[in-house]
Amino acid sequence: MDLLPTVRDHPFDPPAALRRLAVDGPLHPLAFPDGHVGWVVTRMATARAVLSDARFSARQELRHMPYPHPLGQESSAPAIPGWFIRMDPPEHTRYRRLLTGQFTVRRINRLIPRVQQITEEHLDMMARAGSPADLVQDFALPIPSMVICELLGVPYREREEFQHTTATVLKLDADKHDVIAALTKLHEFFVRLVAAKRAEPGDDLLSGLIAGGELTDEELRAIGMLLLVAGHETTANMLALGSWTLLRHPEQLAALRAAPTLIDNAVEELLRYLSIIQFGAQRAALEDVWLDGTLIRAGQTLVVSIPAANRDHTKFPDPDTFDLARDAAGHLGFGHGVHQCLGQQLARIEMRVAYPALFRRFPDLRLAAPDEEVPIRTDMAIYGVHRLPVAF
Repeated sequence: MDLLPTVRDHPFDPPAALRRLAVDGPLHPLAFPDGHVGWVVTRMATARAVLSDARFSARQELRHMPYPHPLGQESSAPAIPGWFIRMDPPEHTRYRRLLTGQFTVRRINRLIPRVQQITEEHLDMMARAGSPADLVQDFALPIPSMVICELLGVPYREREEFQHTTATVLKLDADKHDVIAALTKLHEFFVRLVAAKRAEPGDDLLSGLIAGGELTDEELRAIGMLLLVAGHETTANMLALGSWTLLRHPEQLAALRAAPTLIDNAVEELLRYLSIIQFGAQRAALEDVWLDGTLIRAGQTLVVSIPAANRDHTKFPDPDTFDLARDAAGHLGFGHGVHQCLGQQLARIEMRVAYPALFRRFPDLRLAAPDEEVPIRTDMAIYGVHRLPVAF
């Protein structure tokens, strides 16, 4: 029984040891850093079963972390009010209902022209600054950061502060005191923001939640923090890592350029192929459950490995091949079940706009450093790259 494999032999692939486990079967005993003994799920059908079964809990205080974290001990406490991703129904259902009412089709579709404008503005700035560039800082990070700021009603001038504090919170080897200080800064930021929105509401998601009158300031602050962190970190890393993937698969990039309608398929295949939630989702068994012929004992934590499930050969033929023509429907890039990502349609829109715009503006875009010199985010909870040097 080993710890969760984390060592990668290629930046686009899950750890080879994890992929070997997936070939052997859907469930494997797993050792946790705190001494707990649980399971890792490596096949798609079993992963979807766990994520949709109410007998497996997302509650923070019941789960064990599959990797060391600066706040590992604090994670044994119940989630703070509003931190709905680490709650079960009915608490989770209440928050989800309120947020679904704000993530309306009208609001998301209304953002499309703005996403296009923001993308073009940053491409203009890249062009003016000239080659070389860092695709993370100049393109992948600012676009979703600005979009989520406008959606939530966060002043974009504050972006450097929340980008830095978010990076500290997500860093797996950060000093505990630095993480606590970063969380305190984020909390104080949202104390000020919620107070400002109560005094002068706008046409944004946070103001809409306040107008509903069902949430306390404490809940609003937690929800705002959660959406801000998730809304820019995940998409930013998909944009950077996805761009690198396309550059390293020129035949697939050429196919996308020749048939722009492939972009919807391309986004889904990138989500499947890359799986930036690199450690997966954790669930705790609330009772003894038989799963695929294996007895999961009450209290045991299961790590649903999204990278392994998205490379499951029983679901996706030739899963380690990146193929934009593949039907990647059913991937777990946005999770599954009641905790499926609320912002997935916005993330899709950002990627559908940004990838084609980037390669249309810079047809000769290329890496400006060898692959082995690109700094990988193996030290972060969200996988991706810290920097991506490019030339054009």
